[in-house]
Amino acid sequence: MSRVTPLGRVLGLGSAKEGTDHFWVQRVTAVAVAVLGVWFALSLGGMIADGVLYRDVVAWIASPVRAAALIAFVVALAWHSMLGVQVVIEDYVHGGLKVAALILQKFVHIGAALAACVAILRVALVA
Repeated sequence: MSRVTPLGRVLGLGSAKEGTDHFWVQRVTAVAVAVLGVWFALSLGGMIADGVLYRDVVAWIASPVRAAALIAFVVALAWHSMLGVQVVIEDYVHGGLKVAALILQKFVHIGAALAACVAILRVALVA
C-alpha cells in the first residue's frame, strides 16, 4: 500500500515536495563544475608549463571574463558541495545533531564561497 496521494503520484512529488528540484540542481551544478573545472585545469596547466609567476596569475584573473568564470566556478562548486553534504548529513546524522549539522554546513559553504568571490574580485579589480 502506497502512502502517496493520487495527486502526488501524478506530480511525482514525495512527502517533502522538493526531491526532484534537489536532484536536478545537483545534476546541473555537476555539469557546470565539470565544464568550468576542465577550463580551470587547462588554464592552470598552460600557465604552469610556461613557468607561472604571481603577476601572471594576477594578470590572468584581471580579465573580466576570466574573473566571472572563476566566480561562476566557485559558486557552482560550493552549491554542488553543499547539496552533497546535505544528503550525507540527512542520511547518516540523527537526532538534534542533524539540524545543527545542516545549519553549520550551509554557513561553512556560503562563507567559503563568499571568501573566494571576494578574493577573486579583489584581485580582478585591483590589478
